[in-house]
Amino acid sequence: MAGIRLAAKNGNKAGKWLQGRKDVFKVMEGTLRQHEKRIWVHCASLGEFEQARPIIEKLKSQRPEYSIVLTFFSPSGYEVRKDYDQADYVFYLPMDSARNASRFLELVQPVAAVWVKYEFWYYYLQTLHQRAIPTILVSAAFRPSQPFFRWYGGLFRKMLGCYTHIFVQDASSQQLLAHIGIKNHVTAAGDTRYDRVAAIAAQAQDFPVAEAWKGQSRIFIAGSTWKDDEQLLKSALHYMPADWKMILAPHEIHEVHLQEIEALFAGMTVRYSQLKDPVDSLGRVLLIDNIGMLSSLYRLGDMAFVGGGFGSGIHNILEPAVYGLPVFFGPNYTRFIEARTMVEKNLAFPVSNESELKQHLVKLFGDTGGREKLSSEIKRFVQTQLGATDKVLAFLYQILPIENAG
Repeated sequence: MAGIRLAAKNGNKAGKWLQGRKDVFKVMEGTLRQHEKRIWVHCASLGEFEQARPIIEKLKSQRPEYSIVLTFFSPSGYEVRKDYDQADYVFYLPMDSARNASRFLELVQPVAAVWVKYEFWYYYLQTLHQRAIPTILVSAAFRPSQPFFRWYGGLFRKMLGCYTHIFVQDASSQQLLAHIGIKNHVTAAGDTRYDRVAAIAAQAQDFPVAEAWKGQSRIFIAGSTWKDDEQLLKSALHYMPADWKMILAPHEIHEVHLQEIEALFAGMTVRYSQLKDPVDSLGRVLLIDNIGMLSSLYRLGDMAFVGGGFGSGIHNILEPAVYGLPVFFGPNYTRFIEARTMVEKNLAFPVSNESELKQHLVKLFGDTGGREKLSSEIKRFVQTQLGATDKVLAFLYQILPIENAG
């Protein structure tokens, strides 16, 4: 806690983390309505929220009598989704302590709790368990290096036992849990993010100005990129056929970074905000200088590059995959089950340097038939992964004090 306070003096994120929790119980006391049946959904941050979202939205549609209390640990989730209209309440999760856990549950009084992926807070889980509140973990993923599977992981294994049921993404995670005796309350259900990206694709926005800029060109779209990604992508323009253009949507869109990209691509870019209708063919690279467009923009693409793989880890590769786009990314992808699976099936392609990217791209640029066949295989793969949301809700409906879903 002292470290967070020190960081708050120098960093905006840590400051928001502290400020958001300052009076959270008072806010809850003044906000929560009486005589409600509540389900508590907890996410660490924005990525986990995307996994919770299809569950929340289907639950609200099918069981509107339940109020949703959504909590976040990180400001990057809370600040973006604090006005999310499918949740009745959105709060920061108070720090994990026996006192806070008790007070939080006394205020919320949930009939069930749904936590997402990597959330393990000892006092909250213990208190939920002691109060016999059904608690499920969804879209969980486990690796042998995690504390649960180490000699010193007794406390972590104890937390696993507090869950009523654990829905894991794959059989490998299920087997790891089985090896430490966690068997009877585990189901390999898949990842709810597949359901989320399918829903996004079904409701994709139209961007007529971007479509006009595209014209008859093929599109290589790069999403959520960082500086290392952008250096690699600049080289791709040198061997990209003349009938291809690039859409570049960086992870950070502050003015300094946008200017750095413009300098890197040396006169080849045009900002989306500067396009006008009717659009001419200005620029070979369309630079997206706002947020909220990327998941729908992938619809315009023929191939994609997803950023983050030269840093701590890749961003969401399922957003382009749902449209059948062959996806490339940097080497730091092994923590992501969907990426490992697609790589194993030759449906996605990690690259470590310019030479590897060039080798893949040149082959696909020159093979329209092969690219179309690969696109169809990717779409079929995504379709086979749908349904995790329904599996989770089927179980949840059995443990809620309501009739089973029809």
